[in-house]
Amino acid sequence: MAGAQSQPGTGLGLRVEKAFPMPPGRIFAAFVDAEQLQRWFGPVGFTALALRVDAVEGGKYRLEMQPPEGDAFHIHGTFRTVEAPGLLAFTFVYEEPDPDDQETLVTVTFEPTEHVTRVVVEQRPFKTAGRCALHREGWTDSLERLEQALA
Repeated sequence: MAGAQSQPGTGLGLRVEKAFPMPPGRIFAAFVDAEQLQRWFGPVGFTALALRVDAVEGGKYRLEMQPPEGDAFHIHGTFRTVEAPGLLAFTFVYEEPDPDDQETLVTVTFEPTEHVTRVVVEQRPFKTAGRCALHREGWTDSLERLEQALA
């Protein structure tokens, strides 16, 4: 897995990768089906309480997340690209933002090989390295939880 990176003109971003021993369609479905998403999305200890997912281009999603301590918070966005089973892109916005938050774009690719599907999550631009690191940890945990949920 790779950490924070910045490319000219794109701002501070992250790239997280994980190989799954299953076809891309099964993993893609876990990203766009609210029932499946609820089982794995978020860092370890977080719970997705309420989800609305309309996984079509221009469709919206909204998640209520409960951290292990503290108040629930909400994330929402719009699907920009939905090309099953290979590509998914959506905006990511906190409804109760930290001063260092801004809208980001998440792009997920599902790359099949002979024996595994390589899932690559990229997200950018972040205002600060700290927010980028927070999201890198969140995606790393989420992909581990996804692997467990699909096992």
